[in-house]
Amino acid sequence: MGRLIAVVLFIAVMVPSGLLARGWARAADRRLVAGGSVELVPPSEAGAAVLARQARHGRRVRQLGLVLGVVLVGVSVVLLAEASVFLWVPALVVGLLAGVLLAEATRPRPRWAAGSRRPRRGEQISPWLLWTMRAAVVAELATAWLLWSGGSLDDGVAITALVVPAAGWLLAEVALLRLVVRPLAADGADVPVDEALRTWTAHLVTAAVSVVALIPLGALLLVAGVDLGDRVTDGVDLVPVALVAGGFSAITAGLAVAFFLATWIRPVRHAAPVLAG
Repeated sequence: MGRLIAVVLFIAVMVPSGLLARGWARAADRRLVAGGSVELVPPSEAGAAVLARQARHGRRVRQLGLVLGVVLVGVSVVLLAEASVFLWVPALVVGLLAGVLLAEATRPRPRWAAGSRRPRRGEQISPWLLWTMRAAVVAELATAWLLWSGGSLDDGVAITALVVPAAGWLLAEVALLRLVVRPLAADGADVPVDEALRTWTAHLVTAAVSVVALIPLGALLLVAGVDLGDRVTDGVDLVPVALVAGGFSAITAGLAVAFFLATWIRPVRHAAPVLAG
């Protein structure tokens, strides 16, 4: 009976990762709509220039993120020698995601006339995805702090687990705030371009921070579950099972969001209008 309860609990805890993947699949549909709207009406010269400028900016900053990842790999080799081999991929990923977040948080202001209407958050991204990202960051920070306080994490690992998600969250909130304080474009031909750029930024930063929070959260939950599983208790202890299941669920969700993040990296482009001719 205890094993059956553990299996049911494991499956139940895995459900949120499936729901999150479904939410991002719907976000992919929003991406298609936003990108397709750019093709319906040709943008002005200012709008076309903004598209090219934003694409160049994002590419350059993401390249700096790749350089940062390589530097982190070098630092880990110097500090940890052979033990750093397991940190090469995480270091590169952190650098790349830092580049994504910096690129979106420092987007140059579009050089077109601004209108009077300011966009609403729900027009850019589903609030459910946004608040899931924030909850994942809070959960990761709380878990890292508790494990550090309990002596289950080394100081270096704990500080990294606290600083990296917190810094990413801060950059994401800066990028999201810039999206709602800046009015929409005044020229009707540039409005679809403006909305598409905002949609891209909102989903990029939300996905990047979700990955930064969910995968470390999953690893921390697995550590906590294994530590608790080593205890000798009377009867069936479901807490370690729930922690391990939660760890697998968070890692699975983080990998799913990473897949969708890769599809949002491509910049907004404009080709010949689909209604032309």
